[in-house]
Amino acid sequence: MIDYKRTSSKNPDFNKLVELLNSDLAHRDGADHPLAQFNAIDETLHVVLAYKNDKPIACGAISEYDSTTIEIKRMYVHPEARGQGIAAHILTELESWAQEKGKDRTILFMGINQPEARRLYERNGYRPIEKYGRLKDIPDSLCFTKSIS
Repeated sequence: MIDYKRTSSKNPDFNKLVELLNSDLAHRDGADHPLAQFNAIDETLHVVLAYKNDKPIACGAISEYDSTTIEIKRMYVHPEARGQGIAAHILTELESWAQEKGKDRTILFMGINQPEARRLYERNGYRPIEKYGRLKDIPDSLCFTKSIS
């Protein structure tokens, strides 16, 4: 059975999973990839963790982008737990949390070397958008959005 928990970015289990995520991204993209600058953990993140047998196995987070929009961040599922729908469940929980905060849209960015993530987002109703913010100058980044109103 998988248990899900809402928490903050100060949670040590979240921080451990983010270390694994950052290692995975460095392996896929290279440690000095321009997207790595966005890997720091923001203290204002609202986090959803997934546990199996009290062991943290997956995470995702949201942070406010503007008055109507939440940004999805730091999505990760441990390799041993992939293919079980956990990421989709976390994504749905993050979207619900965003709605509770009065938001009507989510956005996110990712690198092109994450085909599993792209399939997850597209299966869950996300569509590509023009690159936003500091991502405009990073050639192999992708941005997506979803209306949650």
